[in-house]
Amino acid sequence: MTADLLLTGARVVDARRDLPGAWVQVRDGLIAAVGSGPAPHADEHIDLDGTTLTPGLIDLHVHGGGGHAFDDGADAIAAGVAAHRGHGTTATLVSLVSSPLDVLRRQLDGVEVARRSDPGILGAHLEGPCLSPARRGAHDPAALALPGERFVDLVLSAEPGLIRQVTLAPELPGALDAIPLFAERGIRVALGHTEADYALTRDAIARGATLLTHALNAMPAIGHRLPGPVPAALADERVTLELILDGVHVHPAVARMLLTAAPQRVALITDAMAAAAHVDGDYRLGDLDVRVAEGRALLDDGVTIAGSTLTLDRAVRTAIVDLGLSASDAVGAATAVPAAALGEVTRGLLEPGMRADLVAWTADWTPQRVWLSAS
Repeated sequence: MTADLLLTGARVVDARRDLPGAWVQVRDGLIAAVGSGPAPHADEHIDLDGTTLTPGLIDLHVHGGGGHAFDDGADAIAAGVAAHRGHGTTATLVSLVSSPLDVLRRQLDGVEVARRSDPGILGAHLEGPCLSPARRGAHDPAALALPGERFVDLVLSAEPGLIRQVTLAPELPGALDAIPLFAERGIRVALGHTEADYALTRDAIARGATLLTHALNAMPAIGHRLPGPVPAALADERVTLELILDGVHVHPAVARMLLTAAPQRVALITDAMAAAAHVDGDYRLGDLDVRVAEGRALLDDGVTIAGSTLTLDRAVRTAIVDLGLSASDAVGAATAVPAAALGEVTRGLLEPGMRADLVAWTADWTPQRVWLSAS
């Protein structure tokens, strides 16, 4: 990307606008101006010829891709991030599954190395090990732990900005005390893999939890007398709800209901494992064996879902084509909503001063070209 670039002839879409025949001016890696009609001069001009231009996609929850698992170190992280970038994801929160604390420390070192060389790596998300054994999903039961002093110390002693998000089950001993400690450091606390009821979820939110990890999965269902964690999250404007929109984890009718119930608060995620943007076959997720067939990842019990093979562009496409969301709402769910959830104030919108992380899409919502700002 040159220092002064003008992109013209595009439909410009973000969470706040859907502007046909528009242009975007980029200067020194940042968006300088957006408009329609006569365009300003720039050193370089690219005619996007009727494509749709959006902010780069932001994935808050992803474990790998392109055949690479993020648990396997900096090189694997770089390769997996690159695989998703080809599908429009310009910002990645590297998610690590439950592991013993000494292993997690080594894995965090790999995330730190990777993020130093890639401005699109936002840091780490610890999905565990402080999860409910009864709702562990594809997490190794031997790796689960309580949010006691050792885990809290691991999180709080990490390099500043390295751990951006922690998923935990609030019913575990020590969890409610840990939530405000993390929140005060700016670390987002997500509730997930939990048996929590409505009241406990509300208590955890009041203490500083602001996300619900893959809503509707690995938690109690919505009941008319026992509403559970999802209605508690829906009732509080401070909470962002993650959604895996792959047609496997959540039925499309229920996904549409969730998106309608919490406008601008549902973040599309992939929860992807190594087989995303890759091929069917045998993989590992943490220390567990996973078999991927026809794009569906299951543990060797043949029942337990082990993440997804989703890419975020497909989630956006599904939201628009299959669920009938507006382009702005669907794009916003993969850009502005996750950016706000993580406190990323320079990503997620096409506004002056924002990073020029951009995706040009074809008419059928397939990414054609991706730009990542180095600024």
